[in-house]
Amino acid sequence: MSLYGMMRTSVSGMTVQADRLSTVADNIANAGTTGYKRTSIEFSTQVLDNATASYESGSVQSVSRAAISQQGALRGTNSATDLAISGEGFFIVQDESQEFYLTRAGSFNTDENGNLLNAAGYALMGYDIANQTSAPVANGFAGLEQINVSTLALTAVASTQAEMVPNLPAGATVVAPGDLPSANTATAEFSGKTSLLAYDSLGNEKTIDVYFAKTAPETWEVTVYDKDASTNGGFPYSSGPLAQETLDFDPANGYLLGSSPSTLTVPFAPPAQLELDLTGISQLGTGYSVPTANVDGNSPAAVERMEIDGNGIVYGIYQNGYAEPLYQIPLASVPSADNLRALPGNAYAATIESGDVLVGLPEQPGFGSLVSGAVEESNVDMATELTIMIESQRSYTANSKVFQTGSDLMDVLISLKR
Repeated sequence: MSLYGMMRTSVSGMTVQADRLSTVADNIANAGTTGYKRTSIEFSTQVLDNATASYESGSVQSVSRAAISQQGALRGTNSATDLAISGEGFFIVQDESQEFYLTRAGSFNTDENGNLLNAAGYALMGYDIANQTSAPVANGFAGLEQINVSTLALTAVASTQAEMVPNLPAGATVVAPGDLPSANTATAEFSGKTSLLAYDSLGNEKTIDVYFAKTAPETWEVTVYDKDASTNGGFPYSSGPLAQETLDFDPANGYLLGSSPSTLTVPFAPPAQLELDLTGISQLGTGYSVPTANVDGNSPAAVERMEIDGNGIVYGIYQNGYAEPLYQIPLASVPSADNLRALPGNAYAATIESGDVLVGLPEQPGFGSLVSGAVEESNVDMATELTIMIESQRSYTANSKVFQTGSDLMDVLISLKR
């Protein structure tokens, strides 16, 4: 056995233990880092050809392994833009040089330009729902752009769709033709009235009054007026009805006949018009009620905050309470996540060993779901790291003793010449 070979072997032993202690230092330092994945060291032997009569010691080398695929615990936060992935997948982010990377660090906040950036400065990428399809390009990042809400301030959206599902009292009195709401007289009679708030193309509030009056058994008239034209909130109106329709009901079940219209076109905001959907309206033996009524559109308002659902849809919540879907957040995956190349800021890049990136949507097969108001904690276990640190310290000391012994034997060998 060569004394030099023994000393070289012990040096390689100290080197790999130093590498192992370096990973322990990194892991402990990043125990509180969002999305951090612990790194470990695996050892492999390098054996020399020992076919000769004397034994020649080899050496040991270290190979780092990152537990990127291991899920960290989710911790709730007070920010709706903090995101965590429950299951497989990575956020797609972009740095200042427009390069794409993957990350699990989802502590995103809006910067001064309206972009969503995480703590490392990477911008979250998504598909613009308003201007393009949200279907992902499976094998690339085409169509992705930085999620930004700064341009949505003071946006007005005209009302185009409304839904109203009232119940009309089956026992209501039939109204004479001269007293119907469509006659627009001060003596107008009706069995139900509901006002709906809508918005024109400039975002101005427009209130419409919807009247229901029975004209014959199983037959009703629905009439729509502009509230601004009313007299003290009622009849007569200074202008005629905006829309009028006759509804026919099935006496057997109290719902609209198939031949009866169920939609009114209300031209209150040229060039736009409001489609009032009455599908589901009923005529039953109870009083007038409107359990469902809603209108789209909104007045000019700034985006107050953002909310993100489990499917990755980013909503802008305006000051008036209107919620508008803005972006679709995709997720990315690779065949072997543990072989991704780690970069600063808990970002990763694909390698030959990791395989190509596949892009999909949250909750699709092979992808996890998004959790808003939470972040993924580091998957470092402090007890494990401290145990490894003690083991490595002991092993390093033992290897140093072997080296010292070899050095002492070299001194003995050299002294024989004296």
